[in-house]
This record gives sequence, structure tokens and C-alpha cells, in this order.
Amino acid sequence: MRLFTPVFARFLCSALFVAGLSHAAHSQRTISGRVVDVDSGEPLVGATIVEKENRTNGAIADYDGNFRLRVSERATAIVVTYSSYVSKELGIAGLDNVVVQLSPSSILDEVVVIGYGTVKKEDATGAVQTAGTAIFNRGAITGPQELVAGKIAGVVVTSDGSPGGGAQIRVRGLSSLNAAQDPLIVVDGVPLDNSGISGSRNPLNVVNPNDIETFTVLKDASAAAIYGNRASGGVILITTKKGKLGRRLQVGYNGNVSWGVRAGEIDVLGADQFRSVIQERYADDPAVLGTLGTANTDWQREIYQTAFGTDQNVNFSGGVGIVPYRVSLGYTFKEGLLKTDEFKRYSAAINLSPGFFNNTLQTNFNLKTALSDNHFADRGAIGNALSFDPTRPVRDPSSRFGGFTTWVQNNGLPNGLAPANPVALLELRDDNSTVKQIITSLNLDYRMPFLPDLRANLNVGYERGNGEGTVVAPTFAAFAFDTLNGGGVNNRYTQRKENTLLEAYLNYRKRIGIHGLDIMGGYSWQHFEFKNSFRNANAAGTPSETNEDDGAGEYYLISLFGRINYDIADKYFLTVSLRRDGTSRFSPDNRWGFFPAAAVGVKLFDNDRDHFNFLKLRAGWGVTGQQDIGLGYYPYLPVYQQGLPNAQYQLGNTFVPTFRPNGYVSNIKWEETASVNLGADFSLVRDRVGGSIDVYQRNTSDLLSNIPFPALSNLTNFLTTNIGEMQSRGVELGLLLTPVRTRKITWDVNANVAYNLSKITKLRNDKDTTFQGIQTGGIAGGVGSTIQINSVGFEPNAFYVYQQKYDETGKLLEGQFEDRNGDGQITALDFYRFQSPNPNYTFGLTSNLQVGRVGFSFAGRANLGQYVYNNVQTDMGYLDRLVHPTGYLANVHQSAVDLQVAQQANLTFSDHFVKKADFFRMDHITLSYDLTSLFGRQQGQEAGSGQRNPISFFNVYATVQNPFVVTRYDGIDPEIANGIDNTVYPRPRTYLLGVNVNF
Repeated sequence: MRLFTPVFARFLCSALFVAGLSHAAHSQRTISGRVVDVDSGEPLVGATIVEKENRTNGAIADYDGNFRLRVSERATAIVVTYSSYVSKELGIAGLDNVVVQLSPSSILDEVVVIGYGTVKKEDATGAVQTAGTAIFNRGAITGPQELVAGKIAGVVVTSDGSPGGGAQIRVRGLSSLNAAQDPLIVVDGVPLDNSGISGSRNPLNVVNPNDIETFTVLKDASAAAIYGNRASGGVILITTKKGKLGRRLQVGYNGNVSWGVRAGEIDVLGADQFRSVIQERYADDPAVLGTLGTANTDWQREIYQTAFGTDQNVNFSGGVGIVPYRVSLGYTFKEGLLKTDEFKRYSAAINLSPGFFNNTLQTNFNLKTALSDNHFADRGAIGNALSFDPTRPVRDPSSRFGGFTTWVQNNGLPNGLAPANPVALLELRDDNSTVKQIITSLNLDYRMPFLPDLRANLNVGYERGNGEGTVVAPTFAAFAFDTLNGGGVNNRYTQRKENTLLEAYLNYRKRIGIHGLDIMGGYSWQHFEFKNSFRNANAAGTPSETNEDDGAGEYYLISLFGRINYDIADKYFLTVSLRRDGTSRFSPDNRWGFFPAAAVGVKLFDNDRDHFNFLKLRAGWGVTGQQDIGLGYYPYLPVYQQGLPNAQYQLGNTFVPTFRPNGYVSNIKWEETASVNLGADFSLVRDRVGGSIDVYQRNTSDLLSNIPFPALSNLTNFLTTNIGEMQSRGVELGLLLTPVRTRKITWDVNANVAYNLSKITKLRNDKDTTFQGIQTGGIAGGVGSTIQINSVGFEPNAFYVYQQKYDETGKLLEGQFEDRNGDGQITALDFYRFQSPNPNYTFGLTSNLQVGRVGFSFAGRANLGQYVYNNVQTDMGYLDRLVHPTGYLANVHQSAVDLQVAQQANLTFSDHFVKKADFFRMDHITLSYDLTSLFGRQQGQEAGSGQRNPISFFNVYATVQNPFVVTRYDGIDPEIANGIDNTVYPRPRTYLLGVNVNF
């Protein structure tokens, strides 16, 4: 179903080629000079020098900062720029040679990336925030998301504890209930497919964190609406590092080794306490007492290990002729805390950014590729380690099940209800995958020689991922034992995903007197497709009819977009953008969405005085959309699915498979989010204090919700459709402070705080007063049990529980709950909504202190107002669990002894186990030492010889990652993405030693 085809590119490419043939010549003269740092006098290699009247005519400073620029006779000035420095304009009347001194830029002078362009931060009208290498988190980091956890106000990153694991990212809280809530991630101009690849731990593992220059987050709709169709969850723009023209070959190396250890453990009974409780509770039952073993096994210790890791990266950068380049190679090896868990990555990246036709044609080619090898440990070992009888040894030489202790039935076969031996799960289950990923893009930006203010931009991109894996277990493994079908496991799967992009736009930028105009309009075409297959079989490789499948699908996105930036005297700003999107996911009647945005800004003052340097006010409004609804690629179409083998129809001696219709919603359409943002950017005390504050409200309409359908009204009981509304409000404050700045001491502090509250305002169109909401949040504790609910007037995913009763001493009264509706009985009508897992306040703090050669930095973050349901305690916190009717013994949580609760049914829905989970986590503490000055001379080099230092930077460092967490939560970790603590993979405390050298 190929709905859209890119034809605009042909015209644009032809225009670029024809325009490149015409370059007018003028009578010229030559300006020469040198560009240096104002404080140190060091040359600024790669500084750009352009003619003011003709910005297409420019030169680049060489390794010594020298430049030569031929300018036309009508030229009156040159403009000199360098990244992170204040630009300078110099009159050239009667000037032939000049030394240009540039000063480091202030907080608001930096250029930030926005959708389809860049803008000076001080001129931005939307809520845009950038985090760069100076404040990135440090440590054993494998995923790009980990770099910015706690760095940007309103952006919450909850990482996985597994090696190479992914992370949940939320920008300004929740934006939907059932549609995708992750932000759109754009890497070097390519909007990614965030859905992941089979066999991959993290779809962003294709990007090596060492290659990243900046993260830019478009938080409000006035900034993000230019990406319309996938921007409801915000937009994150990742820009990778590039080479610089005129710079000689530089070689950089960054390597580290690390050791990860457990930061805590779950409080279950030890072997001696377990025996004591069994003997006390079952003193009159010799059969139970006879089941006790004599071992003292700490099952958590048996499944966890000290996790070794190393990260080795080398890069080559510089410029050859007109081609700036950067090439990097990386190798990452990381063990998990869980034994046998292992992640390997081999990565490479290339960036080439030459300019042609006197720099009127700027090109940028990016290639990033990664090969990941994974060995997945069976996470079921975590829960089984908590449950397995601690009086039993790990191994039993007489066991027919690989020599592992196994609970068996009277017939000698494994007891399928008993906990599996967790060590056996790790050692006998072989789960491997190989994932190959590539992202490549080519961007061509051409300034028309006949109209230098007009640029044509063509961006083509391609993303591909191939994942394949196998899961194998032997026939003698108790957890895979099957006497009927041969037993064992021999599964395989493959998946291929492709994402093809073509974007083109024209940009006209002109300044006439006090008026500045920047107009952009373009076209975007994106095609996503996948193909996968799987086979689930026994060890002999024999699959059943229902355990093989091959599937494929595709969908398209097409967009027309435009934006106008207008300013008066660089003081008053107006931005208006429009985007019209089409998606093949929806029917032709609902295929198109329209996403407008507008923002205004005004600079109240901008100066270099001692106290108040800069203040700009902003206001913005916009609409973004969401079509990634997680219901397949064509949820509006009626689809038939082949029935099970036992539903086949017999015609004579032939059995014919049947097909059954699936539920569908023919009029499903875009979910839309409109937001209003008021903000201010400021800088004080000669830019020693800077930051921004934002207040926003976001309203989501046509909310995609999974709701129950009345009987006979559709082909299923539940369907996702547009039927809800949700509102979010919040305040954000970000600060960048420089308390000390001297020649020997520099201290920078980055801090942020954010408040967010979301509420559901609509879920159904009818007025059914008995409708309590949509239950969600599956838990252990019974088939189909849920602990959360989405209800009108409450936060999303609020906990839905009974109100626990206590005696006069505060002791929990087992099975006794408050009769909240006063009908004299405890029923489901007495459930109430109690708190939510969503933090109301988030904080981030980063400090970098440099005293001479010694550097000290730390970063931490906090969540306040969040709650967690401790499903470990409710699933293991009752004494009847100790002895199962089938004859095996199971361990319990310490709370079972403390509370003396007998039955699980008295725990599962008690609000006692919805725990406050506020926390402050220190992400890393780093101590570094600069050895560069010790290598100031080459061996045998005489002082004053004029030879350059062969090593431009040499730094050694030690880091403790996740050193401590301050919290009152009594589980293993308070930071849990969905608010349900059920044997989560623990985050390691990691010790790391590293070195960073540039040649």
C-alpha cells in the first residue's frame, strides 16, 4: 500500500546542480590575519571568517589560527565566529592584516539545534534546552539516555539495571494512556523508529555515547510542533561530534574498566530463620519437618556476581583539504549483575562535512553502525532465588535434572508449581542474539549564488536493524521438561526493520534594517517496514502448528511543513509554524492531521553590566500529534486471524483451518495534544548565573484508551479508540551557575527542578455512573490481577486498593479493611484510588570543580511525590506460602514474619503495600587528574625548541557510579518505571578507572 512517493527531490537536486555552476566574480583584495583566544593567546583552529556583505564568501583559520580571505571591493567588514566564543565584527577599511581576539561566549550566546535549523539560544521562543558534554553523566554508560538523566528540567530518565539496557524517557510527564509516550528521537537529522528490534536491549545502542556532542530537548508544542506527527511526547535531537577544517590529524582515546556490585538485597528469610519458622509453625507435622534440608544457601548470592566491564574508544579527527572528518571506533563489554548476563558492542561512526563552491554547498555525511552480541540471563532466576528453599543446596549429584536440586512429584517428575532452581535457569538456558544496526544520512545545504539569502536543503536518511536469536535448553532441564513432546527448548527468531527518510526544504533568511526574516518550507517522506519470523520448538526442533509465524508490514508518513521567524531589532520575536501530516495507519477519512504552533518573545534587556545582563520573556502555543498507537500498522482495517488447530473444520478426511475476525475501529484517528507555555530566560552577574523558568499546561484530546466495549458491539471485549482527554500542568526551573571562575579554580553548577501533575478528564462518551475506570497494572498474586486504574478526575495509573485497618498500636489487622461506602460489607465497591507512581517533583544537580590539575564532579537527582506498590511483599509476605499442598517448601519475605499475615488474599489489594518512594540518587562521583603538563616535552626535546606538545590532553579519572540512594522505601529500589516493584533487575554500584588522551 504505497501511498506516497518522493518526487520533490528530483527538482531540488537539479536546482542544486544548476545553481552550483554559476558564481560571479568581483574585483577583490585580500585580508589576512590570525584568530586567537583573548585570554591565553592560543590559536582558534577552524574559526570561520566571512565577508559581512556576502556570507557565502569565507575562509577557515588554519592550525596556527592564520587565515587569508579575498573580499570584494564593496566589502566593509568581516565577521569572525568560533564555536562557544562570542562572534566579532571588524571593519576592514584600510586594513590588510589583523589579529582577532575572541572571548568565550556567555550562557545565552550558544547556538541550539531546532527542527530543520538552528537558532541562537537567546533568540529562541520555545521551551528548548540543551545538554552538552560538560554536564553529561559519567561512569560505565552504554546507552545515550543515561548521559542526560537528571540534567534537564522536566525530563525524567528511568534506566534499566541490565547491561546495555534501555530506559524509559518522559518529557513533562505522561502525554497519553495507551499510545506511545516516548519522545521522538532525531539523530543527526534522522527521526528514528523507537519501537526496538528483536534481540536488542536498547534501540539506541547503535549510537555510542562517546560520539555524542549535545542533546537538545524540544519540550513545548511551539518548539516541537514542527515535527507534528510524532511529537506529543516531546522531541530529543542528538547531535554527534564532527571534525574541523584546517586542523591536523588528532587522535583521541578514552578507555575504562569497571566493576559492578550489588547495592542491596531483598529481605527474605535466611536458612536458619527459615528452619526456625517452619519448626515453630509446623511443630506437629513431621512430614513438613522432614522436608527441611541441612544446607545454608543464600540464593541471591548464588545468582549474582561482580560485574566486570570495559569501554574502549578511539577517534581520528581533523581536516584533509576541504573535508573535515571524524572517524571513531568503539568496543564495549559489560557483564550484568545476574550471572551469565553479557553485552558486547562493536561500533563505528564516520562524519564528513566538506564545503564546495566556495562553501556555498555545505554537506554533512554521517554513518553510525553497531554490532551487538547478547547473552540474556533468565530474569526468572531473580524471583525463583527469592522463593527457593534456603535449606536446600544448589546441586544434587543424584538429580537427573542436570545435577541441580529440583522439587519433584511422587512420580519423580518435576513439580511444575514449585520454584525452579534459579542457578539451573541461568546455566542451562542459552539465550543469545546478534543485532546489526546502521543509521546513515546525507545532508546537502546550498546557498543560491544569485540570491545568497536563499538556501535549499536536502536530507536523506536510512536506518536499518537486523536482529536474530536463539533460545536453547536441554531435555533434562527441569524447567523445560516435557514427557509428551520431547522436552527441551530450541527456539529461533529473526527480524528486519527499515526506516527510509527523504526531507527537503527551502530557507530564506534576510535582514533589512531592524527587521529580521527567516522563512522555511519543506516536505518530508518516511517509510517504515518490518519483516520477522519465529519458530518455537522442543530440543529436537519439532514445532507445533501454532508456534511458527512469518509476518511483515509497512506504513508511511508524509508531511508538509513551514515556519516563519520574524524579529524586530533583535528584541521582539515571533515564530509561526504549520505542519500537515498524513499516515497510512488511519483510514483515508482520518489520515491527515494539522499541527499549528505560534510563539512570541521579547528581550527586556541585554547588556554586559555587573548585575542584570539578560532577560527575555516567551509565550507559546501549539498542537502535536500521535499516531504510534501500538495496535499494529493498520488498526482501522478488519483483519482475520487463523484459528487454533483444535478449531479446524473437518471436510471428509481433510481438516481445514478456520479464520476468526479481530476487533477493529474503522474511525480511529490522531491523538492530539495542545499546550500553552509561558517562560523566561535570564542571565545575571556577568553571566555567572543563568537559566530559564517555564510554566505550562497541556491538554490531550481524542485520547487513545483501551476501553471495554459492550457485548455484540464489536468482535472483542476491549479495544483502543479515541475516547478520552487528559490534562497536565507544570513548572520548570533550570539554572547554570559559576560560583568561582579564576585562572586556577573553576566551579560550575547545573541545577533543575520541575513540578508536574496530570489528570484524566474524560474516558467515555456515555454517562454510566457505575463505570469506575479502566483497570491496569498487572501484578503477581492471581491470574489477571491488577493494582492500578485510570479514572476521570485522577492521575493516570492511580493505585486502586482497599483501605487497611490497624489496631490501636498501629499493627496491621489481617484481612480487615474500611467499609468506605458504608453498606456493611467489604466488596469491590470499597476500592479507592490511592496515590500514583508518577513523581510530582523532580530535581537534578550537577557540580564540576576544577582546582589546578585536580577535577572533582558529582551528579545526583531526586523524585518526590511518587509511590510504589511492593509486589514482592504481597506475593511473598504471607506464612501459608511456606508449605505448598503439593509438598514443596517456599521462602517468604521478612514482612510475613513481622506482620504475621497468613493468607495472600489479605495482602494483595491492601493500601499498606503502596509505599512512599521519594528518593535522592547520587548518579556518580568522579575524581580526575590532568597529566597534560607532565608531557610538555617529547623525550630528548630541548626547552624552547618550538616543537609542539605531542599530547594535547591527558586525564585520568576514577568514578563511583550509583554510590548511594537516600530513601525510606523498603524495597530493593524506589526508582521503578511503572510503579510496581516485582523482582526488578537491580542497579549495580559501579567502580570505574579510566583515561582520556588526545594526541
